[in-house]
Amino acid sequence: MAKYTKKDIIQMVEDDDVEFIRLQFTDIFGALKNVAITASQIEKVLDNGCMFDGSSIEGFARIEESDMYLVPDLNTFEIFPWRPQQGKVARLICDVYKPNGEPFEGDPRYILKKVIKEADAMGYTFNVGPELEFFLFHTDDYGMPTTETHEKGGYFDLGPIDLGENARRDMVLTLEDMGFEIEASHHEVAPAQHEIDFKYTDALHTADNIETFKLVVKSIAKRHGLHASFMPKPVYGVPGSGMHINMSLDDQDGNNIFGDPNDENGLSKEAYYFLAGLLKHAKGLMALTNPLVNSYKRLVPGYEAPVHIAWSSINRSPLIRIPATRGTGRRIELRSPDPAGNPYLVLAACLAAGLEGLKEKKMPMPNVDKNIFEMTEAEKAAESIEELPLNLFDAVKELEADQYICDVLGKHASSKYIEAKYAEWDEYRRQITNWEIDQYLYKI
Repeated sequence: MAKYTKKDIIQMVEDDDVEFIRLQFTDIFGALKNVAITASQIEKVLDNGCMFDGSSIEGFARIEESDMYLVPDLNTFEIFPWRPQQGKVARLICDVYKPNGEPFEGDPRYILKKVIKEADAMGYTFNVGPELEFFLFHTDDYGMPTTETHEKGGYFDLGPIDLGENARRDMVLTLEDMGFEIEASHHEVAPAQHEIDFKYTDALHTADNIETFKLVVKSIAKRHGLHASFMPKPVYGVPGSGMHINMSLDDQDGNNIFGDPNDENGLSKEAYYFLAGLLKHAKGLMALTNPLVNSYKRLVPGYEAPVHIAWSSINRSPLIRIPATRGTGRRIELRSPDPAGNPYLVLAACLAAGLEGLKEKKMPMPNVDKNIFEMTEAEKAAESIEELPLNLFDAVKELEADQYICDVLGKHASSKYIEAKYAEWDEYRRQITNWEIDQYLYKI
């Protein structure tokens, strides 16, 4: 990431004819928010921040303590390539501060920074490579999203079968214009489903990139008359969209410490400890990594999504996989997360769970190299294989019971998050669905 000064930002705004700057941040659920300023205000904002009403943002402040400030991270300055070439639009990702100059404890970016600081004190840099899947659907006559598609494409198909190929190409080119290093892009398993992978980097940069990625994909899809959806399971009967997270730790010399060529799985003792921490807190993480009612429609047998708490180096049914790799690229892949999660909170919780494993120096359960979906209940019990939460309510209960993860989020964020997710579940369970009408109305 480039290192900019205030003078650099002001100069770029002037030289590149930038007219508007969006000051971006996320609410507690990861929804991207922004305040737009004109170029004439940039110097003032860089010196003093930009005040906004925190009581209007989900999970932030009460009305009586609502004043907050957006303080731009200068190194996140980017110009949107899809906006006009005259009077361009740029963005700065911001940290949220209180009027007394202290960081706001409920700011998701601050929560991640706290855990990164702890890792740094232990001599580690947390690197993350996400794999985001999404659907491209048609819009209706009013421009509103549908779940309709005309294409029949499948895994790795190409045009003309892959009708989203041109949109996906433009997304890749736009992301590269914004500094992303795109490693691969392809059609996924379900019709209208796609994946674009960008190179791993440090956790804070990756979380920023995930938010930017979703904005770019949605913006470019709209230019093609399509709607890009990161909803985990928008269509019944086909695979849902995940966000597999590949994780590794570097030491202070920049060396990946997860690999050991003498180990049967190629893993170092640090990797095993980190893995054990993730498995220990697997249930408590779920309300963050899979935060919607809809998330649990994806986590069902038959669609390559994990249902059980286990790990393996050779199959894809467990929660955690150790991908085959060459050289020094050994990593741990967490397969449960979906793109609906707040990336700052997800990465903060994953890192914290792994760091606790490193501190405790306990080995994980033995790896499971069978297809867990084909194992009997007795076989799973014999190997101490537990199930992940089956729905959002169970997941939130697990988060509430995991004091360690709640402490990572902090009292403010954890209480707001848990309260909101219980309310979401309560609203959902009151609904009458079409499935219920079709199943019961005619015969009861």
